[in-house]
Amino acid sequence: MASNKTNVMRVLEQHKIAYTAHEYPHGKEAVDGVTVAQLMGQDDRQVFKTLVARGRSGGYHVFVLPVAQELDLKKAAKAAGERSVALVHVRELLGLTGYVRGGCSPVGMKKAFPTVFDESVRGLPSVIVSAGKIGYQIECAPADLLALVQAKTAPLTAARAAD
Repeated sequence: MASNKTNVMRVLEQHKIAYTAHEYPHGKEAVDGVTVAQLMGQDDRQVFKTLVARGRSGGYHVFVLPVAQELDLKKAAKAAGERSVALVHVRELLGLTGYVRGGCSPVGMKKAFPTVFDESVRGLPSVIVSAGKIGYQIECAPADLLALVQAKTAPLTAARAAD
């Protein structure tokens, strides 16, 4: 695994945060997060995706939520203290964060943006997020991850129809 160490893993080690690295089979293109969770044999409520949005003020915000859920833009705006937010275009992602779609992590972005995790992270024994590269994920304690990226938690997801 050492040869496949990502910048995210280096940041976690630098801050002495225990983590488990996960790898999943992948091609050049990103697959959706639910597929990633299935490929790793993980519960999709524990695997979180990282989305970047621009607020009406012009500032950027990072939202991290379970892969099977949709971001509720109204809830996200409220959590960010913005009147409204819109997801950034995939073309802007690399220049803004240093990450490509499917490999975007809340850890180790080019610049630290205000970050909000969905409140469901609080009840989890561990949380899995991208390790900054397609095909790689890291799993660690939610409290460690929240402290590292100085994130807050808030309700972020759209209400789901009963399964």
